[in-house]
Amino acid sequence: MVKFLKRAVLLVLLLVLLGAAVLFYALKVEPYRLKIDHLTFSSGLTQELRVVQVSDIQISEHYTIRNLEQLVDRVNQQNPDLFLFTGDLYEVYNTYHQDEDLIRILSRIQAPYGKFAIWGNRDRGGGAVRTYESIMEQSGFQILCNEGVTVTLESGDTVFLAGLDDALLGEPNIDGVLADVPAQQPGYSILMTHEPDTADLYEDLGFDLILAGHSHGGQVSLPFLPHITTSMVRKYLDGLYPLNDQTTLYVHSGIGTSRYPIRLGVVPEIAVFDMKPAAE
Repeated sequence: MVKFLKRAVLLVLLLVLLGAAVLFYALKVEPYRLKIDHLTFSSGLTQELRVVQVSDIQISEHYTIRNLEQLVDRVNQQNPDLFLFTGDLYEVYNTYHQDEDLIRILSRIQAPYGKFAIWGNRDRGGGAVRTYESIMEQSGFQILCNEGVTVTLESGDTVFLAGLDDALLGEPNIDGVLADVPAQQPGYSILMTHEPDTADLYEDLGFDLILAGHSHGGQVSLPFLPHITTSMVRKYLDGLYPLNDQTTLYVHSGIGTSRYPIRLGVVPEIAVFDMKPAAE
């Protein structure tokens, strides 16, 4: 009986230690890791193009300016031609913001064909709506809100890049985007929308790639445990989803955290897309 009790106590202690270790990792380690996800797509371009996407930075007391500096260093190491941010800069602007430092750091991102962003729900709420556009523009970004731009590459090829307003707190209008579609077929086309489940609305419009965020990949991904999901993240959670023969959706798993400052099994990512000429 004594041996059984000792073994039971030891087992309980081991389980407590294991639980504490997992909790420490989920709170203090994984949220600050970074992985690079590389994907290659065939395109109608005659030159290679590297597009880097980041989403849901969620600056807060948990993911600070210092963490952002490390993120920007890693982004620049990828040598992006185009840099795209798919929304949610701050977690809750009214409780934590450092605008001047943020502008200084985001300005360091280098992308010769431009830096572009869209609105996320956090950018429309929590007080951020007053400053988000100014912060991004001062950092060298162009915000695309129900509009598109044609980017001309060194080869003369063109990329049509479009962005929609946030679907939860904004007023997305695809007609504004379609009005900007160039008469001449671009070599590649990208649509940015913050909430991934909205992609079904746009899958038949002829875009090559739809980029979204918002989901954080569920933040926790372990067997038998539910993901932390939110509005408009029921169908598309994380990663690559072929929508049809032409259009692919990519859902970025985000950088920061929301609601709970934990990540477990969903490492923050930088997504790197290499668009290759079809002949290669």
